[in-house]
Amino acid sequence: MALIVQKFGGSSVADAEKVERVAWRIAEKYSEGNDMVVVLSAQGDTTDHLIEKAIEINPNPSKREMDMLLSTGEQVSVALMAMALEKLGLPVVSLTGWQIGMQTNTDYGNARIKALSAERIRAELDRRRIVIVAGFQGLNRYDDITTLGRGGSDTTAVALAVELNADLCQIFTDVEGVFTCDPRKVPGAKKLDEITYDEMLELASLGAQVLHNRSVEMAKRYNVKMEVLSSYIRKPGTMVKGVTKVEQQKISGVAVDTNVAQIALMELNDKPGVAFRAFQALSREKINVDTILQSVGRNNTKDISFTVTRSDADRAVAALKEKQSLIGFSGVSKNEKIAKVSIVGAGMMSSPGVASLLFEALYDAKVNIELISTSEIKISVIVDESEAERAVAAIHARFFET
Repeated sequence: MALIVQKFGGSSVADAEKVERVAWRIAEKYSEGNDMVVVLSAQGDTTDHLIEKAIEINPNPSKREMDMLLSTGEQVSVALMAMALEKLGLPVVSLTGWQIGMQTNTDYGNARIKALSAERIRAELDRRRIVIVAGFQGLNRYDDITTLGRGGSDTTAVALAVELNADLCQIFTDVEGVFTCDPRKVPGAKKLDEITYDEMLELASLGAQVLHNRSVEMAKRYNVKMEVLSSYIRKPGTMVKGVTKVEQQKISGVAVDTNVAQIALMELNDKPGVAFRAFQALSREKINVDTILQSVGRNNTKDISFTVTRSDADRAVAALKEKQSLIGFSGVSKNEKIAKVSIVGAGMMSSPGVASLLFEALYDAKVNIELISTSEIKISVIVDESEAERAVAAIHARFFET
């Protein structure tokens, strides 16, 4: 007998037929003698529809009230799933985030987990009940409902796997596992049998919408045995683990992120502390910065370019302009018509020439590079948004199809 934590995304439980199909899969595992804890997301596009309803009433709702609203989507899912399992004659209970002791900080809309007691879950498992948990939500110190950010149900599932010392954490999606690229956009994408935590974390952070990056961070920290697999096709998925094959391929995947904006500060004062003051202004606004490039501009002055998410772009520009005299620069520009294309692979550390192949592929595809960012297992380039699809196809073909 094993303790298994499963998570099903919104597309897996989008309607009554899919809820019943997932219920049968849960029942099958339970009938094998396993203890089952199942985390669910809101059905289909429920979260998007709730956001639209909120904006109809108030174009600028508070984050607290948005969390109160958005958390209801997961509660609908778990109640319906419990009903489906009851129909099969199985013992089951549905629980919300606060009923399982999910305590978070006060960052509404993107809360982080502070503690998880899971005493209620253990009590229900001792009674041989299937436990259905609402993902994505918790409770802060003010007893306010909080949400963990889009994709946060993955993090709920991994956190439960850690707390319960689960034997396996399965993340069910609408694809068969982790692919070398999005198979819906690149027909030649190949499914990976396994991938390291570090590679998966990079892919998740760079736009691959398979796993929530915070869930991968947690899985790596606590060495959670994790599998990504399809809720529609009964095939082995992709194992996410600490170490994979001894002889790894050069790269494991190609990712694209179109939620990117480029900010440029022009003609900065060439003095110590200028960069510090610029990025301190952004830090105070809780704006994450990525892909930083400093170059020499006109009259031997310094220019700095960096990227942020598009939703943070206007706030970033405003924060910098407010401190313009303190920082010391002549102007700031914003470009939202860009995309970040990345390759990820632990194998590139021992494989010279990976960057050369990447740049050659982009050259052959006539794609111009705006910025470059690298790490031990990642190379990212900023390109024009209109060229992103062509860039991804060219890179994938160069590394995986030839």
